[in-house]
Amino acid sequence: MTDPHRPEADARPAAVLRGLGTFLPPRVVTNHELSERMDTSDEWIRTRTGIRERYWVEPGTATGDLAVEAGARALKSAGVDTVDAVVLATTTPDHPCPATAPWVAARLGLGRVPAYDIAAVCAGFVYALANAAGLILAGVADRVLVIGAETYSSILDPADRNTAVIFGDGAGAVVLEAGRADEPGALLGFDLGSDGGQHDLIAIPGGGSRQRSGGNPPDPAGSYFTMQGKRVFVQAVTSMGGSSRALLERLGWAGDTVDRLVGHQANVRILHAVADDLGIDRERAIVNLDRVGNTSAASIPLALADAAAAGDLRPGERVLLTAFGGGLAWGSTALVWPDINPNRHHPTRPERWTP
Repeated sequence: MTDPHRPEADARPAAVLRGLGTFLPPRVVTNHELSERMDTSDEWIRTRTGIRERYWVEPGTATGDLAVEAGARALKSAGVDTVDAVVLATTTPDHPCPATAPWVAARLGLGRVPAYDIAAVCAGFVYALANAAGLILAGVADRVLVIGAETYSSILDPADRNTAVIFGDGAGAVVLEAGRADEPGALLGFDLGSDGGQHDLIAIPGGGSRQRSGGNPPDPAGSYFTMQGKRVFVQAVTSMGGSSRALLERLGWAGDTVDRLVGHQANVRILHAVADDLGIDRERAIVNLDRVGNTSAASIPLALADAAAAGDLRPGERVLLTAFGGGLAWGSTALVWPDINPNRHHPTRPERWTP
């Protein structure tokens, strides 16, 4: 694909980023709080993950509630109040059935537009972007609201320090519109992949037809999220690195020409390892997981909004997005950052917090 900075830039149709909004629930959970009820410590968590705190919902708040808030802020950022479709990426839907997206669309007053969920765990937001871009390029929609929203606190075993200390709740959303590939904000291509042979590395074992059809009584432990951390680490670095490299080669971008790497915010060591693998300076990797934890499908839009608000992401910069999650699934996309103002909601940090 032609470099969008050049006069002969590609003018083909594309899905273009027009708005960005995020929402975090008000409750902040620090490492110190977690260390008071499980065998862990602030130092143990920070040295292994880079996380200092995360946000968890209060009882009665569900994923759809966060999605509505982030979606409304994305629409406001884009300066629009209508879309032609809603795509929601989540691992923690309000119900197994029906999908959460139609309810979110109704709450936002978007009318009878098509709305559906995508389940690709932490890679969900990139998959949702690709799906929304496909709707636009196929002529099905001119404008799509894409949301990544999670309430992981609802599926974590509170006694499992390997998962309970990592994940946070939150939501991020973008508005994509039909445009041209030479515009800032145009999604310039995608690389997606999966490996179902390793589906057991990241899973919620119970609650589905596999468990129910086996005639086994429900096991409460089977409703919790599980992850084989060491194996996931290796697969995440390999998959995100390989996916990013394939995309960059198609775009004709060298690693050292990427201004910002925005990877799924799982672990700071994973982000640095992917940057090293691609020849991107670690300082160019956007990191906000220290403040929000791993928010799965919400992590990339949350990181984008934080970086843009802080001035760490500037119009005209080349941005690479890449993610990895359960399935296993992974994906990457790239764009030249547009001149947009993210509409964020970050609750005030409690006074007890000391960095």
